[in-house]
Amino acid sequence: MKFRHAFRLKTDGGSFRTYAADGIVMRIDFFENILRVSLLKKPEDLVPTWSVDPSSTCPVSGIDKCSDECFVKVYPEVSEDETTVRFTHGGIRFSIEKMNFRITGENDKGILYQDRSGLAYNFDGELGDGSVHFTRREEDQKIYGLGDKSGHVNKNGRSFDLYTGDAMGFKAEYSDPLYKHIPFYICENRAGSYGLYYDTYSTGRINFGQEHDNYFEPFNSIRFEEENMVFYLILGTPLEIIQRFNAMCGGIAPVPQWAFQYCGSTMEYTDAPDADQRLRGFVAQCEENGIRAGGFYMSSGYTQIGDMRCVFHWNTDKIPSPRGLADHFRTHGLEIIPNIKPAFLTVHPLYQTIAENGWFLHYSDGSPAVFPFWGGMASYLDFTNPGAYAFWQKCVKEQLMQNGYKHLWNDNNEYDVWDQDIYACGFGHAIPARRIRPLFAHLMARAGREVYEEVYGSAEIPFMVSRCASAGMQRIATTWTGDNYTDFRELRFNHYQAMTMALSGFCFFGQDIGGFAGPSPSRELFMRWLQYAVFTPRFVLHSWKPGEPSNMPWLYPDLMDSVRKLFDLREKLVPYLHEQTELCVRNNTPLICPVFLKQPDYDREADCFMCGERILACPVFDEGKDTVTVAMPAFVSGWKLRGEGETVKGGTVLEVPCAPCDLPVWFEAV
Repeated sequence: MKFRHAFRLKTDGGSFRTYAADGIVMRIDFFENILRVSLLKKPEDLVPTWSVDPSSTCPVSGIDKCSDECFVKVYPEVSEDETTVRFTHGGIRFSIEKMNFRITGENDKGILYQDRSGLAYNFDGELGDGSVHFTRREEDQKIYGLGDKSGHVNKNGRSFDLYTGDAMGFKAEYSDPLYKHIPFYICENRAGSYGLYYDTYSTGRINFGQEHDNYFEPFNSIRFEEENMVFYLILGTPLEIIQRFNAMCGGIAPVPQWAFQYCGSTMEYTDAPDADQRLRGFVAQCEENGIRAGGFYMSSGYTQIGDMRCVFHWNTDKIPSPRGLADHFRTHGLEIIPNIKPAFLTVHPLYQTIAENGWFLHYSDGSPAVFPFWGGMASYLDFTNPGAYAFWQKCVKEQLMQNGYKHLWNDNNEYDVWDQDIYACGFGHAIPARRIRPLFAHLMARAGREVYEEVYGSAEIPFMVSRCASAGMQRIATTWTGDNYTDFRELRFNHYQAMTMALSGFCFFGQDIGGFAGPSPSRELFMRWLQYAVFTPRFVLHSWKPGEPSNMPWLYPDLMDSVRKLFDLREKLVPYLHEQTELCVRNNTPLICPVFLKQPDYDREADCFMCGERILACPVFDEGKDTVTVAMPAFVSGWKLRGEGETVKGGTVLEVPCAPCDLPVWFEAV
């Protein structure tokens, strides 16, 4: 019956229970500090997961989304009568109203989590198409997470799209969507905190207060296209929730130490006809200016045929010896991370071979689906097709790794697919490609990592980068926040975006220092961005500014002495950052994070942030300002400015001078 679904116990499995009503199954799984809820309307259409993988052993074809293998199961005492199911889990008292399966979780402070009254789930189309979930909302709740979403750290009152796009020049204050698909968030309310992760790759929208309905109390909501819904209710403090989320996604991949050093990048060099000379010149300029670099992100100009970019094609007019270039960089202590893209232009020399093998995303008649892409029309490789997956790996191995290019920059992998008539192989279970858009980026990065492990074994640590990411990418590749814009206000909101990434479970990430798109940064902005970025995991200057000089360390020659001091500081921090990241990998924690993760009463939107366990970074984000005001955190007894001098007690408020050409302000815990 519409709006009234009376659920009854179907299976008592000890660590799980299933309830059924009107052909719909609700399954509850009890894991340590996690409650998994599965709404199964069409179990035969349940898409596997590649994100949830506690043992980090997910096969390339995915895992059953309802699998309970590799989780720590618990067996709570459950009581129930005709109307209600009751149990205690993770220290929270739960009750489930059998009519419409309304879940409530309470503690001594009040209601922690609750489904909306009336109807919280889209059981029989009452709430439209696809999956819908409404939860209770407190007006002063705080919301953290969702990947790279724009705005302040607290997302309460906002609404966001759940899909990915190529958002070059985005505004970090309000642009949406961006490059990540992470339907995971932490809600903090008067009773405590909980996390929600929706295990789906499908397009949707999530709301934290912009939507109102006269017939219901205030609510949060999510809507997405997939008919079945599986979500995880994660219990604990915000830090514990992040740790548990990362653990159930398979953990965090380690990062080689050189990746924390300064890495250069610019489209200008590889787009130039003398790319080889320009790239070698970068190495020479670093050495001439006393800049220690760890690597160079090589943009896609090296693949050009005319003005078209053809992945895995080496333009030997620009780079006569790919192996020679890689050897030159490595001789000077640098790695090259080449840019690769998953779309093949119709003029690509390999296009017909791929099409004839059926390795592209395709229309229902089997012909390759085509899209506008980088000045032409192109087709996306279907990584859910085993033949296409193997083909990609063969190209990575033969064109890149056998030429000395060990590490990969997976770019432009957001898969801008909307047409319902475009299909993916789905490892033998054909599926509309738009329903799994972020999965292609995940498999693309995974394919490259597997080739590295085949070629180089475990002797070294691979460094994989992916612009698009979904949950679980943490165990495969690092990321960054995409093609940002040059502006002082962007610097501030890029920082909030970084804190949001940290609260979403990511460890190694960062921005294009100085801004990728837009005008060249002013002298002041350039120095302030460097002061800030010294304490972020990824320290990369990258830009595309036609007609203007690229963002390189020597952008302002007269500032070189001050710039060099900042780069020297970063070099001194590299061992610390690497050591702290190893702790993050072991503990499933972010490397940089808001102070409130360690001190709950600290300002959620503070400019200062933690870098590892011992450093408090205190940047300047406002134009024309030359001091930093810092409330010293009280979770340690004392702090030393730049690690030197007198100890400042926790709880003290200080104002510290900091001009654009000074060393940044930071404190080290005593």
